[in-house]
Parts: sequence; structure tokens; C-alpha cells
Amino acid sequence: MTAPHTTVEVKTEMQRPCRFFRRSSCEFTGGLLAGGLLAGGLLAGLLIVAVPGQSQILIHGHGPHQRANILNTDLAVLENPEQRKDLPCTVTPSKPSLGFDLKFHAGYQVSVPLKELAGLENALNIVFRVIPDGRADDPVYFTQHFRVPPIAEDAKGDAYLQGAFDIGEGSYHIDWLMRDRTERVCSSNWDSEAALAGKDRSMNLAIGPEVIQHAGGEDFTEEPQVPRSQLDPPLNIKVLVNFAPQNSLSPALQPLDTTALVSILRTISRDPRIGKFSIVAFNMQEQKVIYRQEGSSRIDFPALGTAISSLNLGTVDLKRLGEKHGDTDFLTTLVRKEMAPAPQDHPDAVVFAGPKIMLDSNPPEEALKDASDVDFPVFYMNYNLNPQAVPWKDAISHTVRFFRGSEYTISRPRDLWFAVSEMVSKIVKSRNGKTGSSISSQ
Repeated sequence: MTAPHTTVEVKTEMQRPCRFFRRSSCEFTGGLLAGGLLAGGLLAGLLIVAVPGQSQILIHGHGPHQRANILNTDLAVLENPEQRKDLPCTVTPSKPSLGFDLKFHAGYQVSVPLKELAGLENALNIVFRVIPDGRADDPVYFTQHFRVPPIAEDAKGDAYLQGAFDIGEGSYHIDWLMRDRTERVCSSNWDSEAALAGKDRSMNLAIGPEVIQHAGGEDFTEEPQVPRSQLDPPLNIKVLVNFAPQNSLSPALQPLDTTALVSILRTISRDPRIGKFSIVAFNMQEQKVIYRQEGSSRIDFPALGTAISSLNLGTVDLKRLGEKHGDTDFLTTLVRKEMAPAPQDHPDAVVFAGPKIMLDSNPPEEALKDASDVDFPVFYMNYNLNPQAVPWKDAISHTVRFFRGSEYTISRPRDLWFAVSEMVSKIVKSRNGKTGSSISSQ
């Protein structure tokens, strides 16, 4: 007889959604999770997930005059290059990888035999520091705290923990320790390097060289003010974003997808040549516009985040079930409206962004002809993590092609950077061309 499935929940002091940037899915979508894995009917593992930005706390930033409140015993362990294993554990560093947010994400995974945590309950405290190469007097310290639930004395398998931090380009040394409630210690240290490939050296990252930051945070925090170039008038861009998961059948907008779509907006907003933004956020599954911002000098990310949180993809409106081509009608109406802007807010370009929209029928060209005389370039930022899986053109592709626009496939962070750079250059060239034509005709 098979033993019943066992699931254990592990809590931490802070709980937020997880964010991973270069994975096909985000493993942990809600606070810290712990799941019992069965092998032959026995509990084989406990998953204690250190989600970036959750239980991790920055306790000391850059600067020689800043002091970290660290126990002398912990500091002595961090200073000692010899590794301690009186609390048995295995630490596996992760190689820094560039995310869609144009930051390098580094971290580690820790495994601890469950038998070492057996008892009514336990607590695991992690302290680690990240030191830029050649700057031993300028470490950045982090701490993490975990509460471990009761574990049976005969439990089999391992417990797993994760942690992460953000860094800019450079070389770093990491000193790390973990202690339990009985003051047993496991320690480790390693070196890590974050570097752009030669062909990507022209990319401007969102984090400076040798900068160390707390990982994670909210997707929809306010974007810092960007110094704008003195274009007169500044470029005016309208962006239509389909906030939807890569998998159209998914009942929720996945954190990975949210992060990538917001990163597209942030990368566009950071270009100093753009000074005015109009944002239309919509969702094809619900067939509605969920947020609109007209002609502003900056994108209101907190307001956008509030609107996105209202999405309810797990339900279906019965009225829409009776509409044979309701999704096509919705998209057609949206395109016709947004491609015919008001004279007082004429955009220099319209940009579509989001995952592919595969419909039974695309917006008919006859219906788009009313807006076919647009005098600005049109672009499509197609967010597609696996282009080989769905190589066919989607409804937005056909629409943008009708307007003689350009399409970019965004599968990696470098795709996003180079696409935005090229797109804005084309917009500047288009507007300069119109200005030159206007002058020559006078």
C-alpha cells in the first residue's frame, strides 16, 4: 500500500511572489513553499525555498563608514577561509545570469539532510557577504531567516534552500554561513564573475559595475527619473501591451511573464530620447483594456501594477462563449481605435508588445483600412521565450505587417536591449524625415 502524500509548509518573516528571469517557468509562485517528495511511500525531501527578495535582508550597503550589526562569532566564521560542517550542508553557487531587467542575478542552493533538522521545530539563520574584487574593505552583508516545522526523527532525504542577490559586471568573493538553533554552523565561500559577452558590450545595464543589490522586489515599483535628451519636441510613444501568459491556457499571469513584460516597458522608458508615453494595457483572454495612461512624461508603474492585479484569468465570461469571433472583434476594435489617435496627441510611433496571440481568424484587412493612412512607424515586441515551439505568425504580426511595421522577437535580455535601441533610432529617423519633407515643401 502506498503511503499518503505528505506536504509541509515552511514560513518566513516576509512573503512575496517569486521572480526568476531566465527559466521557462517560475517554480514558486506564492510565499515560501515546502513540499514533501515521495519515494517508495517515504518522505524524500523538504523544499525550503529562499525566494529572491523574501526573507533576505540587506544589512549593510556600500561604503566604509557603514557598519553591519553582525555577531562576533559569525564574523569570525566569515573571516575564516576554512569551511565548517558541524551542521552538514552542501552549498551550490549559481552562475550569474542576465535577466530581462538588465541585472545579473547570482545566488546559491543549499541542501541539508532532514535528519539534521529533526525535532519539534528549528530555525536556520544565514549570513553572507559579497565583496567586489580588490575592495575587501567594502563588503555588502545580507541575512536570511527560516522557521523550520517539526520533522520526524526518521525522516529521509534533504531540505533545500535558495538565496539570491543582484550584481553588476565584475568579479566578486562570497563568504557564507548558516547556523541552526543549537549554534551548529555550516560555512562556505566562492568566487563569482558577471560579464557581458563581447557582442553585448554595448548594452547599458540597469545596475552599475561592481554594484551589489538586494534581489527581487516588486515588479511595479516607481522607475527612477531619467535625464531626457533635448529633442524638441521629445519623442511621443504609444505602447499597447498584452499582459498575458506565454501559455494562453494558463489560469494565471506567471511571474516570469509579468517581469519580462514590465521589463519591456522599463527598457523603453529608460531611453532618453523618449519624453512622452501613452500606455494601453489589455488582456486578450478577458478581452478588455485593463489600464490606460495618456501622454505622460513617465510611466506610472505602481498604478499599472494595481490594474494588473485585477486580472482574473481563471474564469470565463459566459457572454463571450456565445461570440464566435469575439477575440478577433475585440482586437480589431482596439487596433482601429488606437491607430487613429487624437490630433492633439499625435504619436511618433505605436508599439505592440506581448506574447503571441493565436486566433482562429486575424483582424480583417477591410476593417483596418480606416487606419491604413497612419504616418508613423509601427513596431511589435513579440515576447517569445521559445520561438521554435510556435514559429507561426500571430494576429499582431499580421496586423503590424498590414501597417508595414517591424517585428522583433524577444527571447533573451540582449534581444530586448538591441530591439529597443534599433526601434528608437528608426523612430528618430522617421520623424526627422517628416520634418525635412515639411521644410522642403515650404
